[in-house]
Amino acid sequence: MRITVNDFEKHWQPFTSNREFAENPRLIERADGVYYWSHRGTQILDGCSGLFCTPAGHNRPEIIDAVTAQLKTLDYAPHFHTGHTQSFEAADRIAKLMPGTLNRIFFGSSGSEAIDTAIKIVMAYHRANGEGHRQRFVSRERAYHGVNMGGTSLSGLPLNRKAFGAFMPGVVHLRHTWSADRRYDRGEPVDGVELAEDLQRFVNTYGGDTIAACFVEPIAGSTGVLVPPKGYLQRLREICDANGIILVFDEVICGFGRTGKAFGSQAFGVTPDIITMAKALTNGVQPMSAVAVREDIYTKVVNAAPDGIIELFHGYTYSAHPAACAAAVATLDIYERENLFDAAADLSDYFLDKIFELKGAPLITDIRGYGLLAGIDFEPLDGVPGRRGNQLQTALFNNGLHIKLTADSGIVAPPFIATREQIDEMCDIIRKTLQELVA
Repeated sequence: MRITVNDFEKHWQPFTSNREFAENPRLIERADGVYYWSHRGTQILDGCSGLFCTPAGHNRPEIIDAVTAQLKTLDYAPHFHTGHTQSFEAADRIAKLMPGTLNRIFFGSSGSEAIDTAIKIVMAYHRANGEGHRQRFVSRERAYHGVNMGGTSLSGLPLNRKAFGAFMPGVVHLRHTWSADRRYDRGEPVDGVELAEDLQRFVNTYGGDTIAACFVEPIAGSTGVLVPPKGYLQRLREICDANGIILVFDEVICGFGRTGKAFGSQAFGVTPDIITMAKALTNGVQPMSAVAVREDIYTKVVNAAPDGIIELFHGYTYSAHPAACAAAVATLDIYERENLFDAAADLSDYFLDKIFELKGAPLITDIRGYGLLAGIDFEPLDGVPGRRGNQLQTALFNNGLHIKLTADSGIVAPPFIATREQIDEMCDIIRKTLQELVA
């Protein structure tokens, strides 16, 4: 098929410069293992596990077979007043990975849905607890919590809110944890724990009994991989405990082995009250998300309703879709059978060594990393934020590498099955591309 600009007029693509894409399309035709292939037949190394979704690699026959078998048996079943066995198996498997008593699992179809679900669960809990006056939510600057109404309100990325205004009132933002004076930090920064005191300031300013929840990503991912300073998450936990504030970890990126542990919660030794997850839950094969909730929060909400009455007026048509549940169970089987969380931990040091060797390469201004997740900042192009990122996205793709660019920050998150040679190749392509841009 001969591709023309007109072929790209009907699909309004998300988070894309649509006019630029129509002139210079980057189409992916197939995938296998750690590689994509473009419509031109070129091979592209997947340096970001899709969008952090496919740590077990692409085209896993075990997941494909499980989804196919499920669709041949039960293609769809509503979860309003009915159910199917796969959803309960999926929930049980997820609960076994959770810290503490986060053993009640609510399903959706995306990380954005998971965030809005968590917001509503928090509000329902406080109301059931006789504290409906808790209406304020705390997030962070540079935070990304999806694109639904609640998640956009929590967003600390100004461009994600600018075109839409404020959706949810009463949201305040902690300062982010990156400092221009502290560059090229590997792992947890040794200073910066005092930034957690912003939450105490909000308690002092607004009253702790007005704050419903504090939402944080253990590692702020999409903004460019901001690793928490040592003691930072622990201090947030302490302040939340002292003031009855629900602590929510958004683990849509950190979850399922990216930090070398099942979840960032375990990697940093801090147990929140609610965890949101998606992406790697099904290895990207089916849209699915989940919210893991502390048992006593679930019990409080459920027991507050009269017998025979719906306890939580919330859910989605595709909550716990049979095919998604089959994909999740098959994916969790792969993670366990192949010890992929341990594989991620074992590969981390080599990955970070090679990423940090890029220090001094043209246009790079900072590098950060933890586990199998790294962020690289690049010099802006012509003083316009995001222009360098768009330029790099295209140039890297043309040179055979896919990573995630947010504004002028690149995020590298290789599949857990990547080899050391493939890590070398990713870094070589980044270096080569930057050298070409300044030549």
